[in-house]
Amino acid sequence: MSLLPPQIQKAIDEFSKMPGIGPKSAERLTFHLLRSSKASPETLGNALLALKHDLKYCKQCQMVTTEETCRICRDGARDATTILVVEEPLEVVAFEKSGFKGVYHVLHGVLSPIDGFGPEQLKIRELIDRCRDGSVKEVVIATNLDVEGEATATYLKRELEKTVPVITRLAHGLPMGADIEFADQVTLKEAIAGRRKA
Repeated sequence: MSLLPPQIQKAIDEFSKMPGIGPKSAERLTFHLLRSSKASPETLGNALLALKHDLKYCKQCQMVTTEETCRICRDGARDATTILVVEEPLEVVAFEKSGFKGVYHVLHGVLSPIDGFGPEQLKIRELIDRCRDGSVKEVVIATNLDVEGEATATYLKRELEKTVPVITRLAHGLPMGADIEFADQVTLKEAIAGRRKA
């Protein structure tokens, strides 16, 4: 039985559910919010509510946005015939810094049957639908170089090879097991330049 009031224990439990935050970090965050006059729980709560209420997925690329279509998809100067497929929205931010000039598609995860992620839980159907009209000339699969990322890349290649003329995979400028979102701009630029057939 916890010695802490239930409100504090509930906050600790909720923080602990976040990736990378263990019980000790969750306790520190909770007590920081409790004592700090600068870090207002109301401000944090409102910011978290806005994440759910004010944001949506772009109807084309599935990036998070506040409008029906994101800024990148609305940009007529982008090469809409080349789609770079990533796992998560933060990876779009990373590739934008590398100077990529095509468009994106965010899967919102990877195939992982153990975690309950099959094709239906990801934004794969939306990607297939985007490629169906024949206007897409190349799909660059930029999933992470781990077991789930490779399985996802293989599945996407099989699903898209009848409608997309060129399917490539990022070059191995990225080390095995590396997360794209933490890679530097030069590594990402080289990985795009050295992409290979999937």
